[in-house]
Amino acid sequence: MTTVTLPIVPSPPDSRGDADRRWPLPGRYTVASGRSLAELTAWYGPLPTLRRRVALAGASLTVPDRSTEAESGTPSDAVPDDTFTETAPGPSSGTGLPSFRFEFGGRDLTACLVSEQVDEAYGRLQVTGDLDVNGVAFPVLLKLRVVERTDDRLLVVGRARLPYRLLRRATGFGLPWRRPATRLRLLVAAEFA
Repeated sequence: MTTVTLPIVPSPPDSRGDADRRWPLPGRYTVASGRSLAELTAWYGPLPTLRRRVALAGASLTVPDRSTEAESGTPSDAVPDDTFTETAPGPSSGTGLPSFRFEFGGRDLTACLVSEQVDEAYGRLQVTGDLDVNGVAFPVLLKLRVVERTDDRLLVVGRARLPYRLLRRATGFGLPWRRPATRLRLLVAAEFA
């Protein structure tokens, strides 16, 4: 029996192992033109009454650097107990979780979706955020499925369900009178690179 010793090839310095490949490397990623899809579908009971493509004017993903937080042991926006500040704390950016921003533009929907919290489990992301329509923030849960992730790219597909009557009352957003609806579905597919 012959024993063969194989050389161990170290991974490139910017690459990580598969165990920590939950997000791309820290930084800000955007969606290139032609690499995204957004669709708005109106449903009246089980029947779709309207289906339109919506222009995704812009989308970005910001992945914070977790190594600086891990070295210090505290989130980067934490304030020591003996320090007094007069300003109220803003949204927590020291959680180490990424943030998403989707901007929709078109005749059917002009809005901006900004994430407040991102939860992940089993390759799926739940993005809780506000959909800003006509200057009014409407709470939204966007469920994303991660299709592919590498060190410099993240491909996601997801949807959000919106109750049409509540959205219309809160924001003034309305469909043509010929298109009745009880709920809306917002479908998003984006490749962040």
